[in-house]
Amino acid sequence: MRVIVVGAGVLGTLHAWHAVERGHEVLHIERETEARGASVRNFGQIWVSGRAGGEELATALRARELWEGIGARVPGIGFRAIGSLTVVKNDAERAVAEAATRRPDAAARGYELLDADRARALNPALRGEFAGALWCERDAAVEPRVAQRALKAELLESGRYTYLGGREVREVVGERAVRDDHGDLHHGDAVILCTGAWLGGLVRELIPDLPVRRVRLQMMQTDPLGEPLTTSVADADSFRYYPAYASDALEAMAAAQPQTPTAAAHKMQLLMVQRADGGLTIGDTHEYGTPFAFDTVEEPYEHLTGVVESILGRPLPRIRHRWAGVYAQCTDTSRVVHRQQARDGVWLVTGPGGRGMTCSPAIAEQTANELGW
Repeated sequence: MRVIVVGAGVLGTLHAWHAVERGHEVLHIERETEARGASVRNFGQIWVSGRAGGEELATALRARELWEGIGARVPGIGFRAIGSLTVVKNDAERAVAEAATRRPDAAARGYELLDADRARALNPALRGEFAGALWCERDAAVEPRVAQRALKAELLESGRYTYLGGREVREVVGERAVRDDHGDLHHGDAVILCTGAWLGGLVRELIPDLPVRRVRLQMMQTDPLGEPLTTSVADADSFRYYPAYASDALEAMAAAQPQTPTAAAHKMQLLMVQRADGGLTIGDTHEYGTPFAFDTVEEPYEHLTGVVESILGRPLPRIRHRWAGVYAQCTDTSRVVHRQQARDGVWLVTGPGGRGMTCSPAIAEQTANELGW
């Protein structure tokens, strides 16, 4: 079988990976020379800890297993089973963490509530003042700026994979064929559209009422920290954002300590992970109303700097990168992904939201299973 995959972000690349793994031939088409969207503008976190129970958690845990196996075969993706610490600073925040450890799926996530000394033993870079941390053993990380390229290099070794960059697919022709902006027609037995936040043009023509929205974020990256940050790190604002933490304790925390005006205005949480070069990727914000701003604003960066420095107990290294990104999210945010048949043999897979890097291996595996590859 010949599979055409459109879009070379992490979701498209993992669809190509599963197709090749199952013995099929893949033509992979990307409108940029290589992926430039949300797949390279994220934390690279394999984030199990905050996922909603049920399908979303099952998808994340399966993806975590798949990422580990892929990482063993393709070291260039930078897979690291580092876990995460969500730092709590007072009794109200600690109560939310305690409630999380009582979830029926807490053991599957690897949850454990640690005091400050045990948290620092796991991550000695955390020298600030805090009361404890929620440990999630199943969290991990990859290197988002290079993971897709490393996977592509491995796919090329198969002899069943062809990559066409700098080609925008403009038209689905008949059944299972696409025409690109060079006028070339490509035939396959299945077409998988993984177009990310590109929801106009061809996507709108195929599915006019797509239940997917675009979300914008701001992030930053520092110079090397000068020491290992041995886990990913989050703050208690992440409790407000991720569905796993919904509880009476969370409602009490939200009532007792509203977010700072900047964090509330930009719908913020702290997530932080160390890159392979020692720098820290730090974020993030969430903007839902379009049209999005074309520039980044400084107040969220100032807020994040203060939060990080209070946890690390030291000044943050120089900021060397700031950026904005846009990802696609199902309007029903409880859905892991939107998968829809657009025509006979043509499928659109989009809208994983902030789960894209975490869940893509399992989402692509499910597509392959459903299509009988």
